[in-house]
Amino acid sequence: MSADSKQPQPPPDDRAATPADTTSLLLSNARLTDGRAVDVRLGGGRIEAVGTAGSLAARGARVDLAGYLLLPAPAEPHAHSDTALTADSPGPVAHTTEEVQRRATEAALLQLGHGATALRAQVRIGDVHGLGPLEAVLQARRSLRGLADLTAVAAPRLLTGAAGADGLAMLRDAVKMGAGVVGGCPDLDPDPTGYVEAVLEVAAEHGCPVDLHTDGDDPARLARLAAMAGGLRPGVAIGPCAGLSRLPSDQARRAADQLAAAGVTVVSLPQGGCAATELRGTAPVRLLRAAGVRVAAGGGALRDVSNPVGRGDPLEAAYLLASLSGLSPEEAYGAVSADARAAMGLPEVRVEAGFPAELLAVRGERLSGALSLAYSRIVVHRGRVVARTSAVREYCDSAAALDLPRQSRPDSGGPAGPGAVRS
Repeated sequence: MSADSKQPQPPPDDRAATPADTTSLLLSNARLTDGRAVDVRLGGGRIEAVGTAGSLAARGARVDLAGYLLLPAPAEPHAHSDTALTADSPGPVAHTTEEVQRRATEAALLQLGHGATALRAQVRIGDVHGLGPLEAVLQARRSLRGLADLTAVAAPRLLTGAAGADGLAMLRDAVKMGAGVVGGCPDLDPDPTGYVEAVLEVAAEHGCPVDLHTDGDDPARLARLAAMAGGLRPGVAIGPCAGLSRLPSDQARRAADQLAAAGVTVVSLPQGGCAATELRGTAPVRLLRAAGVRVAAGGGALRDVSNPVGRGDPLEAAYLLASLSGLSPEEAYGAVSADARAAMGLPEVRVEAGFPAELLAVRGERLSGALSLAYSRIVVHRGRVVARTSAVREYCDSAAALDLPRQSRPDSGGPAGPGAVRS
């Protein structure tokens, strides 16, 4: 999806059913990435005004963000909500509607606490479970209204041949049920190209975005995908594409150029593969960016069998991009915020008047520090605080002799206590 293309809108009940919060909220004394200390007033789900610290009067509630860095909120472009939190299941994983809804809701709230106010969830449909997992994730989406925006990707197992006929019919039913995106894993179909053709056909019929789960290790297949996806709007995303890193450099560069020309977004998973991707590794982020491909980053597996320790933390994904892929802190955070939101068809967010009030405050003064160590976070969705995490590190009494720095509670202005450092 090119940067200047029209942004797709989620299904009507995904966004319009919950009006933006109309109360005013003042975020005072926040620090921006350019070093400025500012007040930010929110109202009607948007940023009303930004002024120097102390310049804006509160019309309603006020949150003191002294000691916090204020950022556009990240988004999660590649979650697996239906299988999340199943790694420690003592027996076979339950796939009843109630269990999947519970897991999907809990997973979304965990990721919201990390800062992700919008999530795109890959949901397997077909096989013995039919449309049950999708129904459960859509119910979770409804229960999360006002807290986070959750969009479901319908991902059938097979779409070609006699065995794929049912999957194709089910994919169309999934869109009618409320799946906002169509996708799946063409690598698992006997005819990967036919699978992609079928998905693109359904997407064109319903005007849906496409999100395909692929390792990206076959340059000819990627070339065909790029050729087919080039004219599709509202857009095509693929990921995690770790296989691109295993291709010879000339083939990888050619594939990156083709994806860039087609406007295809690549969603990388810096913490490793997930679900249908058994091979570990990550996409060649710098090569893709150099070719002009939009690269977003997601968490992928959240404590399921493919990654029992997956965190689903956008700041960790950004940290890994900066520490392992050589991106600057600004580029790395952009991959989980601006680029992730663009990949998901969401409006741009800046800490400027008129933009959506989707914000994340993390304790710290610089973005590099926030990506390195940021436990305390305040999350704003549609103009109101929806999650808060406060971390306190304590040392034994003998540490007082080291004259450790003390940090005050942002909400009280009082000391954090003897031997305590608030992170």
